[in-house]
Amino acid sequence: MDIEKEIFELRKQLNQHNYNYYILDSPSISDYEFDGLLKKLEKLEQENPQFHDENSPTQRVGGTITKKFESVVHTHRMYSLDNSYSFFDLEDWEKRILKILEKESVTYTCELKYDGVSISIEYKNGQLFQAVTRGDGIQGDDITPNIRTIKTIPLKINEDKNPPAQFFVRGEVIFPLSAFHQLNKEREELGLETYANPRNTASGSLKLQDSREVANRKLSCFPYGLIAQEGIFANHIDTLQKAKEMGFLVPPHAKVCSSLIEVKSFIDYWDKERHLLDYETDGVVVKVNSIEDQQLLGFTAKSPRWAVAYKFKTEQAETLLNEVTYQVGRTGAITPVANLNPVQLGGTTVKRASLHNADIIEKLDVRIGDTVLVEKGGEIIPKIVGVNFSKRPKNAPPLVYLTHCPSCNSMLERKEGEAKHYCPNENGCSPQIIGKMQHFISRKAMNIDSLGEETVGLFYDQGLIKNIADLYILRKEQIMPLEGMAEKSANNIIAAIEKSKEKPFEQVLYAIGIRFVGDTVAKVLAKNVKSINQLMQLTKEQLEQIEEIGGKIAESVVSFFQLEENKQLINRLISYGLNFIYKEQEGFENKLNQQSFLFTGKLTAFTREDAHKMVEKNGGKLISGISKNLDYLVVGENAGSKLEKAKKFENIKIITEQEFLEIVQ
Repeated sequence: MDIEKEIFELRKQLNQHNYNYYILDSPSISDYEFDGLLKKLEKLEQENPQFHDENSPTQRVGGTITKKFESVVHTHRMYSLDNSYSFFDLEDWEKRILKILEKESVTYTCELKYDGVSISIEYKNGQLFQAVTRGDGIQGDDITPNIRTIKTIPLKINEDKNPPAQFFVRGEVIFPLSAFHQLNKEREELGLETYANPRNTASGSLKLQDSREVANRKLSCFPYGLIAQEGIFANHIDTLQKAKEMGFLVPPHAKVCSSLIEVKSFIDYWDKERHLLDYETDGVVVKVNSIEDQQLLGFTAKSPRWAVAYKFKTEQAETLLNEVTYQVGRTGAITPVANLNPVQLGGTTVKRASLHNADIIEKLDVRIGDTVLVEKGGEIIPKIVGVNFSKRPKNAPPLVYLTHCPSCNSMLERKEGEAKHYCPNENGCSPQIIGKMQHFISRKAMNIDSLGEETVGLFYDQGLIKNIADLYILRKEQIMPLEGMAEKSANNIIAAIEKSKEKPFEQVLYAIGIRFVGDTVAKVLAKNVKSINQLMQLTKEQLEQIEEIGGKIAESVVSFFQLEENKQLINRLISYGLNFIYKEQEGFENKLNQQSFLFTGKLTAFTREDAHKMVEKNGGKLISGISKNLDYLVVGENAGSKLEKAKKFENIKIITEQEFLEIVQ
């Protein structure tokens, strides 16, 4: 098989497996096998950049850096919807459209109103061409590289699906609740503020400059319309069916209704059942089903006359606040939690709600014994949004925020500019110690899969381990007597701990739990600093010189290594054989010898991500701007200001994409 055909076949296979997994929810191969095929394709594409395809499955992982999102005028304006809040509003709307159409009745399509970010995606000849945010409806921002990372959006439509030559898919990018909660859990473990709700987080994610970060967010997209050549579709429901046939993830809940009575039945059903979904929906969109009728009805200045959004009431309930307790996270962050009289909210019984921090408590003026208003939105746990002051008990004293750690009684600290209080006793506070160990064994860290969070807590309670280093001196004989343990499980735990010593430096660095050092930051530090010994020597100013490392991260790293206990911990881990030296990726060659590169203009021989990989794999450095430190500017099509600026520096060599390939190959 020739190389081009092999690449084509691999792309076809991966697209089908992607469709099976994300659209049909019926995976046909394991994740391991899928990753193997993807790596094989990545290697072939790197070695044969002449066969580059911006819609290859390898583009799903991201890598494009977008400094500025260009504004694009919509080919078809994106209108907003009129809102209704009662069934009487829907009846009035129906009277208006029947009068215009001069009909006695019409059929409707009912869809859930997804609480996300509206986008328009253009396809040409079956390939994703451009994705644009709604913006003001007339123009939006080009976010194509970020949209390519969303795995429920097809990059190519198979010819056998007969896609229109050109069409636009209108859809809503949403943050699934399961993925959103997982992201917040990880941020909580890092001592970072959690995100408020999935909708705003999805919106912010689409504007991240690094598309790799967007890929990590696990966003999804639900189409709600398809615009193509006039006359192709008779009804709106047909457009949804066509989108589904072409590989889009169309939720199965849309329904054709022959009357408003059926519409009301649909609304009433989903007002209760929506809480079982893995995404947020804030209403139902009712549309006239006939495309011909839609064209006759037309638009007002802002909205289509043929569609209306029925909004569900906000999920709130009143209940009694009995007590405020405080939780300690692994970074020492203190979170106040309201303990409530049980109340039904959103289909579940709510007993606790977040109070976030001292500022929120003061702003709400919440007190013990108050009747509080609880709201369930995109939070991991519900939140208190108000107080019914008319029901406040007489002489209820203001709530005084905790001054000492509820676990170790250390005086709490609150740094200027931060919302949360922290317990500083990181090596002597039980919840922090256990939390650090649970983080250390987690999947993204050391991935000690035979050792669960509860087991780590049990080991600590039994005095078998006091910190993460103690894991590496555990013996089978110590584990077996514990409740629920047998020789096989004890052997598995010891073997998994031993195997974790093979993890690379960047994972170990993430695992030791330095505040603000997530897995991405750990990779940046490991790659730039090369070893833990060098990292321990760097000052805050030196760390800030590393691209992507800001003052907050730099200060946290320096503070961590200033503690003698942490230095001793690292020395123990080194002595037990963990990797604290960065090893270059397989196939690394030092052809470029630390020379610096910057790419500008539209690249046609390879993607920007592939270009960056080639620089890194061959021992070069990437620079984000024109300066005296730049060695090579690689120029693609329509290069602009960077090219003009580079011409003013005598030391900068300006080369073409082909000349770059000759250097690295």
